Amino acid sequence: MKHPDWTKNATIYELNVRQFTPEGTFRATQQHLVRLKDLGIGIVWLMPIHPIGELERKGTLGSYYSVKDYTAINPEFGDFDDFKAFVDEAHRNGIRVIIDWVANHTSRDAVWITEHPDWYKRDSAGNIRVPYDWTDVAQLDTNNRHMWQGMASCMKYWISAANIDGFRCDMASLLPVEFWEYIRQEIDKEHRLFMLAESEDPLLHRKAFNATYYWDLHHTMNGLVQGKNTVEDLDRCFKKQHTLFSPNDMRLIFTSNHDENSWNGTEFERMGIAARQMAVFSFLIPGMPLIYNGQEAALSHRLKFFDKDSIEWNVNRNFEELYKKLTALKKEHEALWNAEWGGSFGYQFNGQSKTFTVERKKKGDIVIGLFNFSSNTASASTPPYPTTDYLKGSVHGASRGIRMLPWQYIVLVNSIS
Repeated sequence: MKHPDWTKNATIYELNVRQFTPEGTFRATQQHLVRLKDLGIGIVWLMPIHPIGELERKGTLGSYYSVKDYTAINPEFGDFDDFKAFVDEAHRNGIRVIIDWVANHTSRDAVWITEHPDWYKRDSAGNIRVPYDWTDVAQLDTNNRHMWQGMASCMKYWISAANIDGFRCDMASLLPVEFWEYIRQEIDKEHRLFMLAESEDPLLHRKAFNATYYWDLHHTMNGLVQGKNTVEDLDRCFKKQHTLFSPNDMRLIFTSNHDENSWNGTEFERMGIAARQMAVFSFLIPGMPLIYNGQEAALSHRLKFFDKDSIEWNVNRNFEELYKKLTALKKEHEALWNAEWGGSFGYQFNGQSKTFTVERKKKGDIVIGLFNFSSNTASASTPPYPTTDYLKGSVHGASRGIRMLPWQYIVLVNSIS
């Protein structure tokens, strides 16, 4: 899979339009684009922008993932002109825009149910099936080739009409790989875009997607703090990655997202005192880091999924400065770049002290992360050459012993010829 050049050092930002501002509109959200540029964001992923079904709707406003019309805008957010203005302004600020795409199901009152009733799976009584316990949606027949053509047509509409830069594809593993291969071939006729799959299937990289979720690592990171995992599990995780994926396969790395935040808790609930440490860790290992909206303001509550629940932006701005430094680190150091543009990845760990050292290298560019994944003090050492503490600016001598506090992290950089 050949990736667009603009993804080489990008950080992705997941944005929930409904909760992002009190107004919950594209126009209000557009006012934040300069701030997101300053934050260092390269790609904005908009959660579903389409009208939401009313039949069997959950909550007062419904689930974004219950799509009524693939080629329309949710009136809650504005109209098409508002959306296009948002995309254009993002592009003027050097930010790419991808939209969430729900290909497995529609709402139960979607326009397709009337226009294309044969595109849905039905039970023996002829009723449209419901996937899992998602009672507000209708299961599409994912093997129906006519449905494939219709889906591709809708996706290409947004490429040509709004000049979007790609798609994040919901529950991608629920559809056949051949479906995504067909979709990729069709949309590439318009432009070479960025495709992110909510999946951990390595085959999707070969056929259709630039990036997939790194759920295994995310759960291991949670488990490290909760005492359910050890540094040996990190070793297992990275060995599995090396076995199943190629260095060219982008993996999405995150400490939170809309599912984690709403259903499993904020990063402070899951990671506690180590939330900042895990944010740093997510930027130092190979992959594309994700920031979920509100994380830069230390969002400390679970956003409601089916109702209005605006983000509080003035709670804590300390994380914003941390993320600015991390996105700048990602851009400035080629050793940390994504996929084939990045450097080598090496690591060492001590199971007894629970310390973990990450080393990224590309030519003379070196970035090293020292992590104490425990509630005890631990010892570590600097590499055999002088380095600079990227976050503090202090200089460390060669092979110097360091006493690390519980859950402490240190980022060292060195550029040598």
